[in-house]
Amino acid sequence: MLTIKHGYHHMILLTVTLGFACPTLAARLAISDAATGQPLENAVVEIFHGDMPPANDANQVIQREATFTPHVTLIPTGSQVSFPNRDTTRHHVFSFSPAKVFELELYLQETPPPITFDRPGVVVLGCNIHDHMRAFIIVSDAANMVLTGSDGTARFDELPTGTHRMRVWHPRLEDTHQQWWEGEIAPGESREVMLELQASPPPTPEPSRLQQRFRQALEQQES
Repeated sequence: MLTIKHGYHHMILLTVTLGFACPTLAARLAISDAATGQPLENAVVEIFHGDMPPANDANQVIQREATFTPHVTLIPTGSQVSFPNRDTTRHHVFSFSPAKVFELELYLQETPPPITFDRPGVVVLGCNIHDHMRAFIIVSDAANMVLTGSDGTARFDELPTGTHRMRVWHPRLEDTHQQWWEGEIAPGESREVMLELQASPPPTPEPSRLQQRFRQALEQQES
């Protein structure tokens, strides 16, 4: 269990319940904030036991009201994602994450060609025009992967029997690129896992010179 620091972090509680449904194993994982008792949405749970599912190309991260939607997208490795702009202002989507470095320069209603995410990892999205815009694409090579909804629950209905490697991630982790909880789950096991989360987002940095030039260009185009 990690230590809460200076009141700026919370811990999450992960409860794992497993049961047999021969010849497969069913698992239900409940993930909540241990500080508040509230379920945690947008937690990623991966279970590794075989080949990953096929890639898919129907994924979208939409820009609307200067916000990326959805906040977290979970895809198999090799999948494509498009980035439609549904705002009346231009956006400049980018990522400098090791799993995928890309840039979609200023655009409005026209949707650029989709991006292929061919390496597993956490991809942090940003906009060079709007500093507050942030979202995540989790590229996974796990055989089973689930993104929790508002109830904080991840369900796996058909897993092979036996012990399996499992990983858990959440967008409020201290280091979103590197910090995953990792362990094993086995039949009949009940487990609690603690991860350190940021209680509030970090302060917004001052815009870079490049961002200032983008904003000036955008204002001139819209005036």
